[in-house]
Amino acid sequence: MDERYPIGQFEHQGEITKGDIEQWLKEVEELPKQIKDVVQYMSEEQLDTPYRDGGWSVRQVVHHVADSHMNSFIRFKLALTEENPTIKPYEEAEWAEQADYQLPVAFSLATIEAIHKRTVHLLQSIGFDEFEKTFIHPESGKQTLSKYLGFYNWHGRHHLAHITQLVEKMDWK
Repeated sequence: MDERYPIGQFEHQGEITKGDIEQWLKEVEELPKQIKDVVQYMSEEQLDTPYRDGGWSVRQVVHHVADSHMNSFIRFKLALTEENPTIKPYEEAEWAEQADYQLPVAFSLATIEAIHKRTVHLLQSIGFDEFEKTFIHPESGKQTLSKYLGFYNWHGRHHLAHITQLVEKMDWK
């Protein structure tokens, strides 16, 4: 197994259905509690343990999910309010080295919970056809909201798996 991609890379074959979107939104809604349940009782030493050699610490992963999902919320809103906007990528690795990544994870857990509530509420309020709205990512090109929702859901589960697999490997149960 590739520790970098414990659930594999994001893939979706065929057309995206209403059922896919409903499932992804359900999983997005559940993610904050799942992350919190795994990390809330970790010691500082555990939080500062990398999930793999050369990888981020659990603390950095939690802060990264908050940052990434805040950026994703903005991308959803831009695509819903502008015609095919070009979004701004960011340097994830450099963000992970900033001082705020040393803060307690409680701050990012609260952010993840809030941003997921807003994202789910926003996306449940739009029609299925609006999921075909697009934005341009300078590195990966044109993205529909439907496919981006699938990626967004995968991204959260991907990082949750980094943490849960470390817990299992280290026998921190």
